Amino acid sequence: MSGEAMLVPWGASLAYLVSGILFILALRGLSSPESSRMGNRFGMAGMVLALTTTLYIHNAAALPEILVALAIGGAIGLLIARRIAMTAMPQLVAAFHSLVGLAAVVVGAAAYLNPEAFNIVEPGRIEIFHHSRIELGLGVAIGAITFSGSVIAFLKLNGTMSGAPILLPARHVINLGLLTAILGLIVWFYAMPAPSEVAWLFWTVMGLSFLIGFLLIIPIGGADMPVVVSMLNSYSGWAAAAMGFTLQNTAMIVTGALVGSSGAILSYIMCKAMNRGFISVIAGGFGAEASAGNGGVRIDRPYKRGSAEDAAFLMKQADSVIVVPGYGMAVSQAQHALREMGDMLKAAGVSVKYAIHPVAGRMPGHMNVLLAEANVPYDEVFELEDINSEFAQTDVAFVIGANDVTNPAAKTDKTSPIYGMPILDVANAKTVLFVKRSMGGAGYAGVDNEVFYMDNTMMLLADAKKMVEDIVKALGH
Repeated sequence: MSGEAMLVPWGASLAYLVSGILFILALRGLSSPESSRMGNRFGMAGMVLALTTTLYIHNAAALPEILVALAIGGAIGLLIARRIAMTAMPQLVAAFHSLVGLAAVVVGAAAYLNPEAFNIVEPGRIEIFHHSRIELGLGVAIGAITFSGSVIAFLKLNGTMSGAPILLPARHVINLGLLTAILGLIVWFYAMPAPSEVAWLFWTVMGLSFLIGFLLIIPIGGADMPVVVSMLNSYSGWAAAAMGFTLQNTAMIVTGALVGSSGAILSYIMCKAMNRGFISVIAGGFGAEASAGNGGVRIDRPYKRGSAEDAAFLMKQADSVIVVPGYGMAVSQAQHALREMGDMLKAAGVSVKYAIHPVAGRMPGHMNVLLAEANVPYDEVFELEDINSEFAQTDVAFVIGANDVTNPAAKTDKTSPIYGMPILDVANAKTVLFVKRSMGGAGYAGVDNEVFYMDNTMMLLADAKKMVEDIVKALGH
C-alpha cells in the first residue's frame, strides 16, 4: 500500500493539523523573550512534521534528489546562521523573504507549464482547473512582488543602495495602473477557456509583478525600513498560502496564512508606533517627499563633549540610569560591554533599566535580540509606552547609537520625515549621555538630532563598544 493510500484523507490532514498547531505555538512563544527559545523549537518541529508528511504522501521516485536538495539548503542555512553578524540580520531576513517569493514564482511557473504533475487539471483535459487559476495567478503575482521588493530592501539595508527615497514622477499613478493591470490579467487568465493558448497572460502577470515590487520599495526611505521588512514578511506568507490553495496543500495554506496575518498585524502595530499610515507605507512612499527634503542638512552648532571618565562619574553618582540602545550598539557589537556596565552600576546601588523603541535598529525586535544575547535580564527591558514617563525622574539617560527614535524633531518639525513618530523622551532626563561615532553623520532617516546640542547633553564621540569598555574601566577604578 502506498504512503498516499495510507495517509489520505485523514492521516495527512491530522499531521498537517498538528504541524499547524505547532506553528501557532511557535508564534505565541516568539511573542516574549522568555519563551522565544521554546517558540523556535515548536516551529522547527512543525516544519519537520509538515515536510515529512508531504514527502511521504507523494511519489517517492524523486525522493533522492529532494533529500540532496534539502541537505544542500540546510548546509547553506547552517553556514549562514553561524557566520552572520547580528548587525546584518535585517538584510538577511529581507534576503530570505526574497527566496520565499521566488519559490512561489518558480512553483507557480512549474504548475502552469505542467499542471498534470500537480494534479490541477480538469478531467479529460490538459487545462488547469478554473478554481485553481485565481490562486495560481495571485500566488505568482504576490511572490514576484515579494522577491523584487525584498531585493531592493536588502540592497538598502546592506548599504549597497542608498537608503534615501527614490521618487519617480507620477509613481502613484504608475503603481495603481500596474496593480490594476495585474488584477485584470489574472481575471482574464481565469476566464479563458484554454489559458495555455494565451501564455502571454501568465508571463505578463509575472513580469509586471516583478516590476511593481521594485517600484513599491524604492520610494520608501530608511525611517520606514523596519515596517518594510515586516510587510515583506507578510507578503511572503500570502504568496505561500495562495500556492497552497493551488496545490491543495493544507500545510502551505495554514503556514502561509499564519505568516501573512502575523506579518500584517506586526506591520500595522509598527506603523502605529511610528505614526505612519499603514496603507501609505505599503502603497510605496506616500509622504516620502519630506524624506527627500532638507532632513540631511546639518548646521554646525556648539555642543558639550565628554569622556568615558566623565560618563562613569556621572552614572556612579546617579540613583537611576536608563539605557537606550540603537543601531550604533548593534554595529559595534557593544551589547556585552553594555551589560557589564549595567552590572557594575547595579552593584554600586544604581537602578538600571533599558528602554526599547519599537523600531530601534533595522527590524522588529532587533535590540531585544541583542540584549538577550548579552544575557540582560528580561525584567530590566521595557518598551516605549512602559518607560517613557520615567525619563523625567531619571538622573541619566545613556543613549548608545539611537538617533531617530530619540529625536525631538518628531514632535516639533512638521517638515521632518520622522514627524509624528513617537519617540523616547530622553531629553527629559537630568543628564543625557549620547554615544555617537562622530558629529558628522545623521541617523538612518538623515535627520540631525536636537538632543545633541541641549544644555543637559554630553556627547561621547567614539566607537560605541570602545566607549562602553572605557566606561567599564573607569567604573572599576
